[in-house]
Amino acid sequence: MKILVCIKQVPGTTMVEVDEETGVLKRDGVESKMNPFDLFAIEQALSLREMYGGNVDVISMGPGQAAAVLKEAVYMGADKGILISDRSFAGADVVATSYTLSQGVQKAGQYDLIICGKQTTDGDTAQVGPEMAECLHMVHVANVEQVVAVEKNDIIVLENQENYQRELRLAMPCLLTIEKDANTPRLPSYKRKLEKRELEIETITLADFADKDKKHYGLAGSPTQVERIFPPEKNMSSQRYEGDASELGNVLFGLLHEKKFV
Repeated sequence: MKILVCIKQVPGTTMVEVDEETGVLKRDGVESKMNPFDLFAIEQALSLREMYGGNVDVISMGPGQAAAVLKEAVYMGADKGILISDRSFAGADVVATSYTLSQGVQKAGQYDLIICGKQTTDGDTAQVGPEMAECLHMVHVANVEQVVAVEKNDIIVLENQENYQRELRLAMPCLLTIEKDANTPRLPSYKRKLEKRELEIETITLADFADKDKKHYGLAGSPTQVERIFPPEKNMSSQRYEGDASELGNVLFGLLHEKKFV
């Protein structure tokens, strides 16, 4: 089974400046790390390889320095790292990022399974994986808490629906995004790091894509533009009500009436 894991290098700190003109994070000189959610995706891929055989490649979109997280993934056990990098990709929003990744994946080769982390800590949209799957015309499931089994050309997973789990069977090739509680990621191997220290990271640029139109990438290909970025207000208070539709309707009306909305 050929598996591809999508990973990302993110800022290692919350103290990151924002370009006031473009709304893009200023990443130069900022300490970086692998997106924590991607560690669970890598572990899932490596576990599947151990059970069913095959190989695991990792791919990332970013500047040259993003090769560091690809090497980290290889030290964890991945077979190969692929970097999608070109100045034309800078400033991409979710849509442009998803499309760029889909073009890179098509160039990288044919895979039975693509695995992504649930979301990134710098964007937090949790949309790139599903949008990339749509660009690839590939069936996909988000919020996967467990891969139950792989049977011939199908994969069986448990999807988190917040209050319950749903078992789904998907035909491969397909794409999954993995929840952080799905497993416990392994650490990079120092021995493997020594063995792979001369590893060459393959780089894919715009010139390698089937679609070379620069208008589809980066800021030019981003239909959304950031007007303002600010720290969100933290409010963790919540209330939960249970009952049938009639009871919950009365509770909702009472709350709205109490706050003078009705």
